[in-house]
Amino acid sequence: MLVTILLFLTTLFVAYANGANDNFKGVATLYGSNTATYRSAITLATITTLAGSICSLYFAEALVHAFSGKGLVPDAVAISPYFLLAVATGAGATVFLATLLGLPISTTHALTGALAGAGLAAVGPQLNLAHLGSGFFAPLLLGPVLAVLLTIPFYRTLRSLSGRLGIRRESCVCVGVQHFIPVRQLHYNTALQQYTMTAPASAGVDITVGTQKDCIERYQGRLLGVSGQSLVSGLHYLSAGTVSFARGLNDTPKIVGLLLVVQALHIQFGMLAIAIAMAVGGLLGARKVAITMSKKIARMNDGQALTANLVTGLLVILASRFGLPVSTTHVSVGAISGIGLVNGSADKSVLGGILISWLLTLPVAAVFGALLYALLGFFPLT
Repeated sequence: MLVTILLFLTTLFVAYANGANDNFKGVATLYGSNTATYRSAITLATITTLAGSICSLYFAEALVHAFSGKGLVPDAVAISPYFLLAVATGAGATVFLATLLGLPISTTHALTGALAGAGLAAVGPQLNLAHLGSGFFAPLLLGPVLAVLLTIPFYRTLRSLSGRLGIRRESCVCVGVQHFIPVRQLHYNTALQQYTMTAPASAGVDITVGTQKDCIERYQGRLLGVSGQSLVSGLHYLSAGTVSFARGLNDTPKIVGLLLVVQALHIQFGMLAIAIAMAVGGLLGARKVAITMSKKIARMNDGQALTANLVTGLLVILASRFGLPVSTTHVSVGAISGIGLVNGSADKSVLGGILISWLLTLPVAAVFGALLYALLGFFPLT
């Protein structure tokens, strides 16, 4: 009885850590492109993630069983509360640690590592490595690569299409009389696709960089009677909500899989409890990861951010439909990185740090999972 209660509470901890590390990723482009404030973005993420979590009960059953451990270890081990408790603890501790450090890692990756570590400690050579590779590692590795490869041509296609439809970017700048403080002229650098400031200009009327509210890139033109800026902004919000919905759809069943052994727990109640824990985690602990995802990887305008969200949402929804455990984190970072490569703003040092954290996620979670399983063998709970 005690181990069952601990398993339920630890699984809620995994959901909380998942929400803190993952919830904001769907709306990171809204905040990163200054389309929405942090509070508005996290509110949208919470609502749409919760909706995705609830819908996952009906559309993502394959992922529930994939992360229950069956097929990876013998069934007798997979249904052991001790094994699942070790997996939940290993994954939750890894994701929570990364969240404290502001590193956007994958809960899917952490769960996979914890499953491997606890499974190795439980059955040794009986661990099904072939199933681990084809069912878990391949989709995790393929996700970010596909995101980058799809984002670059997709953005160029959308940019060309929008130009033909008469929707083009324009920049609103500050024009006024120069007084006592020298100002710098605004110059558009075609290679960098951004505005830079030249040497101080002479006295008189000048163009200068104003505040963020004064000088902001917008879209002109109209399509079907709707202004270009309203169209792009609306689609951006819609795509951000779609990505968050897809994340809830894809991640919730992976965590629910840890509770299948608790036969006294109705699956709908477990799904709801996990959805609430994920929402609370996002509301209380997402800010550090939000800054990394939104402000440090690459610079984006509305159109570029919209492209990244469309690619992320498409890949994650398709993966959920076919039971492939891709990482929303990996796909989202891959899409944002693709935009950074297109506009030349990708921060390679930040991306390098994220890649290192991804490489460490699996072994760290595996060590945590294996250690706890070993400890439970020495000190069994009654």
